Amino acid sequence: MKMIAIIDYDAGNLKSVEKALQHLGEEVVITRNHDEIEKADKVILPGVGAFGDAMEKLHHYQLVDTIKKVVAKKTPLLGVCLGLQLLFERSDETDGVEGLSILKGEIVRIPDKEGLKIPHIGWNSLHLTKDSKLFKGLDQDSYVYFVHSYYLRAECAEDVVATTDYSTTLDVAVEKENVYACQFHPEKSGDIGLMILKNFANIGKE
Repeated sequence: MKMIAIIDYDAGNLKSVEKALQHLGEEVVITRNHDEIEKADKVILPGVGAFGDAMEKLHHYQLVDTIKKVVAKKTPLLGVCLGLQLLFERSDETDGVEGLSILKGEIVRIPDKEGLKIPHIGWNSLHLTKDSKLFKGLDQDSYVYFVHSYYLRAECAEDVVATTDYSTTLDVAVEKENVYACQFHPEKSGDIGLMILKNFANIGKE
């Protein structure tokens, strides 16, 4: 069976991602071993917490180059929540800290708006902007679960496959070649989330 590697850099939501994938019958390993990650059939970069702390941990465990090698090898990579944000160039959350810069864009704070709480915690509907492998079979306006104060402002509109409205229009999912990412938590999004994770696990099996 093919292996999915979940990158362990003390990111917080590893076990819930692992459990969701195991529920789908996938073979999963949580690891920071460079060889295991590079040999995996697919790789997931999860994340809960602050952008600067996360980049510090990725450097500490010497995982930055490993992640870039995974992308260069065309291995499917999925970023989840903070994992999405780290794939981009910079974040307002931590000035002066460079992201992985695998995709072009920046992470900015959700603007304040009367009646809306930040962080954005809860269920919001996805506006699917184009056909995508990640959302294959999903209905427009499917609900998924978010926990975040910062959001992606993608430089390349063609990379964005889903948005949601919360104070403003947020870019919440991207696909570019073998790189996939979502701001929401599929592992906490019920049957819809499981469908998204299954779609990721099935990439390349079509």
